[in-house]
Amino acid sequence: MSTTTLPIKKEPTMVSPADKKKGAELHTKAAEHHEQAAKSHHEAAGHHEAGHTDKAAASTVIAQGHHTLAGETQREIVKHHVILAKANSN
Repeated sequence: MSTTTLPIKKEPTMVSPADKKKGAELHTKAAEHHEQAAKSHHEAAGHHEAGHTDKAAASTVIAQGHHTLAGETQREIVKHHVILAKANSN
């Protein structure tokens, strides 16, 4: 017969108001870049339908820039969460 060990529950994590604000700002920033990327992709689709491939290409480049910025912001979010987790594991 095997025994299973249940994880020990920790007390709720305490996050400072400044950390909460920073986290919210980072998530909002990433969301805004995702939204701008989607908008640019929709514009590119419209340009393709109209036969304006040069304008579609320009919109695609803008979308890619927003995807890149969103990805960079997401990496900042992960770092922020790791820092908070380490601070609260002590």
